[in-house]
Amino acid sequence: MDLLKSLPIGLYLEQPVTWLHKLDPRVKLAWLMTFLVVHMLANPYWRLGMVVTLFLLTVSAKIPLRVWRQQAGWLITLSVFVFIFACFAPDGYGLDYQPRLPEHGLDLPPASSYQYVLLDKGRFTITRRSLDLAVRMSTLIFTLIYSTNLYLLTTAPEEITAGLEDLMKPLRYFKLPITEIALTLTLSLRFIPLVLEEIQNLVRSIRTRAIDWKKLGISRGLKVWLLVAEKLLENLLRRAEQIALAMDVRGFTGANEHQVKWHQLRLRWRDWIALAILIPFWLARIYIGSA
Repeated sequence: MDLLKSLPIGLYLEQPVTWLHKLDPRVKLAWLMTFLVVHMLANPYWRLGMVVTLFLLTVSAKIPLRVWRQQAGWLITLSVFVFIFACFAPDGYGLDYQPRLPEHGLDLPPASSYQYVLLDKGRFTITRRSLDLAVRMSTLIFTLIYSTNLYLLTTAPEEITAGLEDLMKPLRYFKLPITEIALTLTLSLRFIPLVLEEIQNLVRSIRTRAIDWKKLGISRGLKVWLLVAEKLLENLLRRAEQIALAMDVRGFTGANEHQVKWHQLRLRWRDWIALAILIPFWLARIYIGSA
């Protein structure tokens, strides 16, 4: 198990450089917030369209299949499980559904083909509301996680913090430490792969010892995992101390006094096109995607 390759958290794809990489981080952040907010009060067709749109963006950017296959695989599995579970779960109304016309009696043609109960097989019942909730929950989980993953995959941590710092400049008037916040975010994004690496090393060390968990029992098994958690915390604190010492040796005294411009922010023609597409996108959401 390679956590650094199988988990999408904190990963950045350096090669190949796609057209998503070349977009300004502020523009990509605007689109990310759009994908996160656009699901509110949207109909099921629009939600499914967002899932298809994310896949089309991935394919059009020519991101290698090996990069996002495992990440999308477990996410699709999770979304399908949530969809199936929500379909057969009670819809929350707590009503006994009965046909509008008696089974025996007047032979009248049905007024319409509308049915609230779509499937009724004993304990397994699917209603229109449960199906709608299933689509909402599964597409929401997929869109939130995958859009964030796609943003992290095509945006370097330094670009993310530079874009956020630039967007938060108006907050300086309220005397908020914007530079310190951006620096903390940069260190946090850089620290995530170190956490995954430490977890991976500990898991591999436990596997090499071939521990028989059945013979240990619950109590001794918990003691082993507590020792592992303690070792993980110790290793992470050691890594954090090493980073602090490295910054101290290089003469770092403060975020404002020791700034390093990793990325120069500049809007190009492709960025303006991406921003312009936001207008018809939101118009389509208002007039077509509303629930």
